[in-house]
Amino acid sequence: MRQTVRLLALGWLFHFKMLSRSAFDGFLAVLWPLFFATIAFFMFRAGSDPDSLLFASLGAAVMGVWTATSLPSASALQRQRWHGTLELLAAAPAHFSLVLLPITIATATIGVYCMAATLLWGRLVFGIELTVEQPLAFLVAVPATIVSIGMLGFLLAVSFVRYRTAWTMGAVLEYPVWLVGGFLVPLSLFPDWVRPISWSLAPTWGMNAIRESALGGSPWPDVGMCVLLGGLYAAIGVLVLDTVLHAARARASLALS
Repeated sequence: MRQTVRLLALGWLFHFKMLSRSAFDGFLAVLWPLFFATIAFFMFRAGSDPDSLLFASLGAAVMGVWTATSLPSASALQRQRWHGTLELLAAAPAHFSLVLLPITIATATIGVYCMAATLLWGRLVFGIELTVEQPLAFLVAVPATIVSIGMLGFLLAVSFVRYRTAWTMGAVLEYPVWLVGGFLVPLSLFPDWVRPISWSLAPTWGMNAIRESALGGSPWPDVGMCVLLGGLYAAIGVLVLDTVLHAARARASLALS
């Protein structure tokens, strides 16, 4: 257990440093959340509800976390393939899932800046004050949401490893997830068939938990569902990863060459 924790911690630190020094990822992390947040604030400021701007601020903040996670996570193994390290990682003594998890969690951690920058941007430019009714629940809901998004990124990474253009799959899923997750658009405005899809997404419950803790409500059931779905993503991801690795080793197709 100690070795596993150490592997996850050092892997997260290593990949977090790499992502934080990437010009491409840094550009997206700095400007993309502010771009989306500005559009959302202008749209919601036209309404008459005083809580609408705070609703938009929190939604745009979590949307920044998902944006920072979806595309990098979907292309995580593709980048290792480009660097020529994928075969070495797959042949490492540790289970490949323990090697891959820190990569996707690191991408979600970059989203912490996106969340902080979005909330600060709304406060300084649009005068939106973040009032938290339940600070303890808020402090639990935020990391739970970030980790669950990282677990969803892990599932995306192992599911798209067989595709040469895996990053495009992450880009395709970016907008649908934050739409059906209720980040900016209330789920009540969608058709009924969309709601089961949104309930299967951990970010939906994480977003509800963050809003409930900030605006007042019952965030703990949403936090529990967020954590439960995040664990489910990790378990399914490990099973998918074992299947993919077995097929790749049997056919010698891990490099897709």
